[in-house]
Amino acid sequence: MLLTEIIFQTSPWYIGFCLLLGAAYAFFLYQPKPVWSTLLNTGLAVLRGALVSIIAFLLLNPLLRSIQTLVDKPKVVIAIDNSESMANDGPKTLAALAGLREAVADEGIEVAIQTLNSENFQDELSKLKFDRTTTNLSGLLNNAKSNYEGRNLTDVVLLTDGISNQGLAPTYGNYPFRIHSIGVGDTLAKRDVSIKAISANKIAYLGNQFPIQADIVASGYQGQTATVSLRQNGSTISTQRVAFGQKEDFKQVTFQTSSTQKGVQHYTLDVEPLKGEFTTRNNHRDVYLDIIDGKEKVLMLALATHPDIKAIRTILEKNLNYEVDVKIFGVNPAGETFPDKKYDLIILHQLPDVFNIGGDILQRYLQRDNTPVFFILGTQSSTSKVSQLNSAVTVISNPGQIDKVSGRFNPNFKLLNLDADKLSILEKMPPLTVPFGEYRLMPGSEVILYQNVGNLRTNKPLLILNTGGARKSAVLTGEGIWQWRMEEYALTDKQEAVDELLQKVIQLISVKEDKRKFRVYPLANEYNVGDKVTFETEVYNDIYEKIYGQSIRLEITDEKGKMQPYTYTNGEGSSRFELSGLRQGVYQFKATTGLNNRIESVTGQFIVRDQALESLSNTADFGMLRALAQQSGGQFVKADRIEQLKDYLLKNKAVDRLDSTEDLSELIQNKWIFFLLLLLATLEWGTRKYQGSY
Repeated sequence: MLLTEIIFQTSPWYIGFCLLLGAAYAFFLYQPKPVWSTLLNTGLAVLRGALVSIIAFLLLNPLLRSIQTLVDKPKVVIAIDNSESMANDGPKTLAALAGLREAVADEGIEVAIQTLNSENFQDELSKLKFDRTTTNLSGLLNNAKSNYEGRNLTDVVLLTDGISNQGLAPTYGNYPFRIHSIGVGDTLAKRDVSIKAISANKIAYLGNQFPIQADIVASGYQGQTATVSLRQNGSTISTQRVAFGQKEDFKQVTFQTSSTQKGVQHYTLDVEPLKGEFTTRNNHRDVYLDIIDGKEKVLMLALATHPDIKAIRTILEKNLNYEVDVKIFGVNPAGETFPDKKYDLIILHQLPDVFNIGGDILQRYLQRDNTPVFFILGTQSSTSKVSQLNSAVTVISNPGQIDKVSGRFNPNFKLLNLDADKLSILEKMPPLTVPFGEYRLMPGSEVILYQNVGNLRTNKPLLILNTGGARKSAVLTGEGIWQWRMEEYALTDKQEAVDELLQKVIQLISVKEDKRKFRVYPLANEYNVGDKVTFETEVYNDIYEKIYGQSIRLEITDEKGKMQPYTYTNGEGSSRFELSGLRQGVYQFKATTGLNNRIESVTGQFIVRDQALESLSNTADFGMLRALAQQSGGQFVKADRIEQLKDYLLKNKAVDRLDSTEDLSELIQNKWIFFLLLLLATLEWGTRKYQGSY
């Protein structure tokens, strides 16, 4: 229904003035004796008077108010939990639910069906499949809330067993409608043995022992025992027997194992089925561990034994991802050899030195692969050779000339997330021994610490790094870091500031940069069964600008060695490729494309998990459903009482809601006013021209 009225911003008496103005104008214009008939003259005068009166009226700036009232009928959403835990009892209720739907719709109430995977289920209810692997009842109700926000949604009928394994508990939600819950299933505990949870590290190192822990829960098997097995590739690695004592017993089983194979390894934990179990699906769980040989290999070369070497090695070995080798050149320089082992970082303590001990071997290390180098200077360092080998700083000094300095953090250094307040303790530390001379920063270098000489704050660098060159370099221009660690412990009972500083600097210069021009990778390393596996594609030209239009071949191989090829083209707005329908397991992928007359390829892997969440709980939770209905003002009924709920909905039918919208605008903004004025002027002008006047 639409109501329209005109609102005056001035006195309505001005309308008479507008009419009088139009009549006076027409009278004086058409008062002389016309050359046409009197009737025509009167008609032209009326047209001119109406035109002038309307224009004068519009100058008063009247407003036009439109009020539109719409009838919003009451709406009911039937929300169905179509998860796997409902597969036995859920289909039995669909016929009664369809009857409720028809009866409510016949009363003029709009009814919509919503499931866990569909906001508006359009098919017949008999075709609904109970196959969802997870249940998020809070999400189901919140979807109904958001889909009908601002509309007359009065009731939600929720068909569920009350088992929710994702999201918040639905009773924590606030809903602007009544929730009528229909309880499905059995609230009595079943005789069952299940693996409730698995605890294992996602990453383990090749050859190391690692634990896999399982939480076993039994109900109704007091006094009995079961065998728990750890398997890989169908072979049993280890077994343990567990004995259940109380009515519902909880046991933890821990297996210690190791792996000699790199990559993602698939393990399974199984509890032998016991007689009379409600289900055996929850007797099996899968475990995926990424076995890596990915320790950062660090070589520390030193001129001679020194407390700094022990201190730095201790700092590195706090991180289990570092493997540290130490060589002391001064012990047996003639017996030093150049190993084939490649390193990710080389730390040089007082090398190269003024005596050029091991200089040939050192030069060969530095000429291989542009390995990042961390230089630590001391009294025996050759500053001229260090200046030639590093890309961070040039030191000009005379041998034997030293200085004693403490450190001061540079607050403008932003490459690392360092705590300036914590590092202020460095100014209280014992002084380091540094070469005395002139320090010149190289282009692209950044200062982390400056030198303080006593109370004098200098601009000479103490710790510098450069990550922009072909070889990343860091330089600590002084020796004696071991004293800093001891003093920090004496002051704070901790060794955090110094250790964290050096750890982060070493991580920054040793991190490997990805210089590949072709990259394909999944957006996540792990997916659940039923999820879409999404790959991102990046292709670059020689100056590392993204390019598009390449044809990509993607090969997906499962654990059994079955390969499935796919082909797609990366576009500027469509650089992703999605796969669905993958079963659980470890998948290898290989992507290839042609780039600059060469075949570029990239490989990787990802995991698809079957969490089997729906099998972990098989006891319906009617208590939660009663609480949910009570707090929202709705009704709780069991599945065999749906007719009772139908009668309640029809008896307590909500009334229609009237929604009104008001629009206020200036009358002159309406297009029809323009066309009315144009019509009046055209009729008058056209008639006068036709009669031979103007």
